[in-house]
Amino acid sequence: MDLDDQMRRYFGTSSPEALSPPMLEIGMERLAVDFGLETDRGRRFAMWAVMHILGNAPELDVAFKNPADRDAARNFMDMVARSEG
Repeated sequence: MDLDDQMRRYFGTSSPEALSPPMLEIGMERLAVDFGLETDRGRRFAMWAVMHILGNAPELDVAFKNPADRDAARNFMDMVARSEG
């Protein structure tokens, strides 16, 4: 699942700069709904990663039942934090 594909699917554009506050809110809601319904671990992780970047991700223990997925998410969070710092 490609980031540009997710942006187009949920937000109607692949350009984050083009998002208006209402578009962002609606897209985050759609993404959260699909995340709750998704059963594929890889797709769930990709969706969670976008939600994390946007500041709207559920807590790890809620988002991931599998400990390996939680560890991967922690690693992703650390990587994002390092890139921002």
